[in-house]
Amino acid sequence: MRFILNILWALFGGGLVLAIEYALAGVVCCITIVGIPFGMQCFKLAGLALFPFGKDYDDGGQRGTGNVILNVIWFVFAGVWICLTHLAAALTLVVSIIGIPFAVQHVKLALLAVFPFGVRVRETY
Repeated sequence: MRFILNILWALFGGGLVLAIEYALAGVVCCITIVGIPFGMQCFKLAGLALFPFGKDYDDGGQRGTGNVILNVIWFVFAGVWICLTHLAAALTLVVSIIGIPFAVQHVKLALLAVFPFGVRVRETY
């Protein structure tokens, strides 16, 4: 079931477009040495955006001072805008009953996009 939902998500839920956008942002961030940590978070979001069904995330106990500082910088420059975009997409999808599972995935991505540093994406079974 996860496979079918992931394929439908990639084609109709915006997953393929989101993954490409996150990957391109990651490449742009990684061009500079200073932006590499932010680029790695974009790649993490790209992987989750491509196939979100069957994946979840947790903090893994890695909320150190460095992660907090990077999360604040991320939040100010990117996190709030990415979160609002995902929430807007979720609101448009939740209108139809068929779009509710996709809306849930957009909310999951929105929550991760706010503070991605120190968060670990894992498979769920």
